[in-house]
Amino acid sequence: MNVLRQLTGLLGEDAVLRGSEDMAGHLTDWRGRYRGRAQCVALPSDTGQVAGVVRLCREAGAPIVVQGGNTSLCEGAVPRDDLPGTVVVSLARMRRIRSVDVANNSMVVDAGCVLAAIQEAAAAHDRLYPVSLGAEGSCQIGGNIATNAGGTGVLRYGNTRENVLGLEVVLPDGRIWSGLYGLRKNNTGFDLKHLFIGSEGTLGVITGATLKLHPLPTARAMAWLAVDSPQAALAVLARLQRRCSAALSAYELMNDVQLNIVLQHVSGRRAPLHASHPWHVLVELSDTCDEAELAAALQEVLEAASEDGELIDAALAASGQQQADWWAVRHGVSEGNKKAGIGINTDPAVPLSAVPAFIEQATEAAHRVLPGAPVIVVAHLGDGNVHFIPQASFEQWRALTPDQQDGLAHAVKQAVNEVAHALGGTFSAEHGIGQVLTDEMALFKPPVEIDLMHAVKRAFDPQQLFNPGRLLPATSLPKGIPND
Repeated sequence: MNVLRQLTGLLGEDAVLRGSEDMAGHLTDWRGRYRGRAQCVALPSDTGQVAGVVRLCREAGAPIVVQGGNTSLCEGAVPRDDLPGTVVVSLARMRRIRSVDVANNSMVVDAGCVLAAIQEAAAAHDRLYPVSLGAEGSCQIGGNIATNAGGTGVLRYGNTRENVLGLEVVLPDGRIWSGLYGLRKNNTGFDLKHLFIGSEGTLGVITGATLKLHPLPTARAMAWLAVDSPQAALAVLARLQRRCSAALSAYELMNDVQLNIVLQHVSGRRAPLHASHPWHVLVELSDTCDEAELAAALQEVLEAASEDGELIDAALAASGQQQADWWAVRHGVSEGNKKAGIGINTDPAVPLSAVPAFIEQATEAAHRVLPGAPVIVVAHLGDGNVHFIPQASFEQWRALTPDQQDGLAHAVKQAVNEVAHALGGTFSAEHGIGQVLTDEMALFKPPVEIDLMHAVKRAFDPQQLFNPGRLLPATSLPKGIPND
């Protein structure tokens, strides 16, 4: 009996997609840049079914690609073109909020829950799940955990890793590890959840999670700032940290190139300030105190910064709607960039003190490869993560062969990442590795780290069937089985 018939018997006819038309949305990324092949897409509805799918694929030697919301920028959820026997396991049907423990500030969810739905469920209990991304309306929590997603709240609340208390995982041998602990303290050996957070589906299928919740802020104050340089933005950040401490929940930097792209290509977005400026910052304070108190603290800092010449201009949000409108500008960057051209995305992080030098040196390095290219900068400045994106026009890109496109993108990324590495930074801060950055892993990671990661991979997945060709530098891949 072939694996397709077995999967259909396990899940039901409507839960196994086959044929290029039915599988189309699962075989390419959301930007349409990467495409792969698979023999089917399996849509299990609970953890037991996931375990059954894994056991069947293991017996058949079929590679497994785990797919959440498919919002990766690194080809992390797209099956490989050279492994047509792959089974894509989509968790889209696993969207249950299993429980909310208000006293414990925790929530247990299925891995297929959309991030925005989790935020809404937490808010219904006057709690906050603080991870916030531009893709939160479509990305799934399992994918967020598998990639250790960051977003705009890292400055205050940390990455996804800091907001996960426990996991439920189907292992490559089909066993289920039920580690859905809701504990802040559990000093009983290896903290296994951290092996799976950021592992990009290479060690198992995350099927459930216990998430850490926080008090829901009842007061917010927001400002949109114009500054003449990243150095000036850092100076204002230091003032805010001294005066406002933990109330500082977001500090987002973008250059005028990025802002103009959003205003031009995303409908309904308006410039927060009337004049044109080289650099912009969105700053948000949030707390459970009196809102007027929060706004007064923000205004006090901005007045002092203006007097010392660190600000060109600033506006304070006058209403909740204006706050939402400004966040819509920030969260419109991915949509705008997709429409504006071919962005060569890089995702480095450097120490905060090195951000200005990184932007300057990376721009010079990118222009040596792609002279005159517009450079988009949009940064989570509070945590040192700079999305540095040299952009080619659609016409420039189409004039190149696929090999030339790959070569150009690789050369630009390596030039930018070498600058980050020289400044004590990393080539991937929050997007992960996927299939796109495995060469960077080999180049920038110490060999002993790569050896240790391969050892963990072999211990969990000796057949190398889980998300092959991702995260780790090249090794032998499973042959895959032909389409039946």
